[in-house]
Amino acid sequence: MSKEDLLTLDGLVDEVLPDGRFGVRLENDHRIIAYTAGKMRKFRIRTIMGDRVRVEMTPYDLSKGRIVYRDKGPGGGPPGNRQGKRR
Repeated sequence: MSKEDLLTLDGLVDEVLPDGRFGVRLENDHRIIAYTAGKMRKFRIRTIMGDRVRVEMTPYDLSKGRIVYRDKGPGGGPPGNRQGKRR
């Protein structure tokens, strides 16, 4: 494994922390602190407690990660009818 390789794991957000950080419980029962990726911040993709997420981690520090994808799951998507309404 080279140093550029990243581990990609799935997990569940179990805590919301300040500064865009989240406590994530991975599928293998490890708990890490993860932050939102730049594209998720740019497009204002909200992450709340209970969301299924995909996390990228470096093999050097297995206690931190970066959230790169939020799974929509049931009931995902924008609330209400937003046809033609701009704010």
